[in-house]
Amino acid sequence: MGSTSAENNGPDRTGVTGVGRRALIKRSAALGLVSVPAMSFLSACASGGGDDSGDDNAQGKVSKENPFGVKDGSKLDVVIFKGGYGDDYAKAWEAAFQKQWGVTSSHTGTQEITGKLQPRFNAGNPPDIVDNSGAQKIKIDVLYKNGQLLDLAEVLDAPSVDDPSKKVRDTVIPGTLDPGLQEGKVVALNYIYTVWGLWYSGKLFADKGWEEPQTWDDFLAICKDAKAQGIGGLAHQGKYPYYINVAIMDLIAKKGGLEAMKAIDNLDPKAFVGSDAAQAAVEAVYEVVEKGYLMPGTNGLTHTESQTRWNQYKAAFITSGSWLENEQLKQTPDDFDMKFLPMPLLEGSAMPFEAIRAGSGEPFIIPSKAKNLPAAKEFMRMMLSKEWSTLFAKEANSLTILQDGVDPSVRLRPGTQSTVEASKAAGDNTFRYLYTEWYSEMDTAIQNASNELMAKRIQPKEWLKRAQDAVNEAAKDPAAKNNRRE
Repeated sequence: MGSTSAENNGPDRTGVTGVGRRALIKRSAALGLVSVPAMSFLSACASGGGDDSGDDNAQGKVSKENPFGVKDGSKLDVVIFKGGYGDDYAKAWEAAFQKQWGVTSSHTGTQEITGKLQPRFNAGNPPDIVDNSGAQKIKIDVLYKNGQLLDLAEVLDAPSVDDPSKKVRDTVIPGTLDPGLQEGKVVALNYIYTVWGLWYSGKLFADKGWEEPQTWDDFLAICKDAKAQGIGGLAHQGKYPYYINVAIMDLIAKKGGLEAMKAIDNLDPKAFVGSDAAQAAVEAVYEVVEKGYLMPGTNGLTHTESQTRWNQYKAAFITSGSWLENEQLKQTPDDFDMKFLPMPLLEGSAMPFEAIRAGSGEPFIIPSKAKNLPAAKEFMRMMLSKEWSTLFAKEANSLTILQDGVDPSVRLRPGTQSTVEASKAAGDNTFRYLYTEWYSEMDTAIQNASNELMAKRIQPKEWLKRAQDAVNEAAKDPAAKNNRRE
């Protein structure tokens, strides 16, 4: 569940053009990876702003080899979202960190990020480093506005572990830092490279004689045939409308091009109402509802419940990000042949079928009031080393944002190969929304509208109005002018 940033080959920080693909393809063609989750809507109220002084007892001697002054014998409090990627990778990191620095870790793996951490943030006693992801992630913009996140510039400007002549920020795929931006500051490190779109079973398609649809009309035709055979056309994770917004927002971007996407991120007064692309997209998705092509019961299911029924061949398609295979490992039949599909095209689309939403997700944060800031900063710096990136790939079946960051000997699960192929086919035709990170209340309001739409409680015209109202409300915040894509 989550979001990421598109990438490009230049210094542009907006991430609205293509990806620095050469490095990506070079390392991923032999692998078969890509992934991430992140979805936000539970609130995280927080008290006051924090400082970055940390605990003096955790400060060691700063040197060329120890740029942050990690103290031997100190302790590090690590909290990891235990979702599609599990948390074994973090345990491997922590073991390596202890071996190198003599720092022991307190490890918590959980899906209840907000429930477990909001009280700690409120009490001024947060962990040292957090993988802030999943359905219960704490809203990044809320934490930032309350002064509770460390500006990661010091980490990103530190020497790379692998090549000290380079800064850490110069070793990541261009554009992948963008989702962690708040008012121009990187306050979250989105670590995993991900794609979003539709998914289907290669086995089911072969059995039914269906071909991968490239147009929305072809997609609807398969849904119609599936319904006639007692199979749902589209499953969606009804209790988490973040997922159906993958379809709606992808269709908007592909229909209207990057300008339609940027209009939403930039809180344009015609981002939704007055946007031909937005109207066409929401009407297209609503047609699935009107014609009865949804998998029965999908509106009332959680993400894993819907995904499991899809794994049981009860639906032809489902929307998700590339963490889906990891999340469904135990529920996926051996011969299921999971496949990724770019969002099919509406008539007159500005972008090609191969265009995909792609970038980085799974945000890691360092709280400003962390007790062991030196170790937290070094831990994050080491996350962006080839050794730790490869450890992650082995344990979590995914690419990271580090360029050439995975040893070519690593072999990941075959299911993710389709995302690599899609990424190669997309070339520079990638896009990535940022409003989900910049304006969490707006994101929630749009998700709520989508929930009503999929349940046929509102029509597309009302969905557009509610989405535009959410944009207009977000635009009232004076800080919004500091978040802009050109």
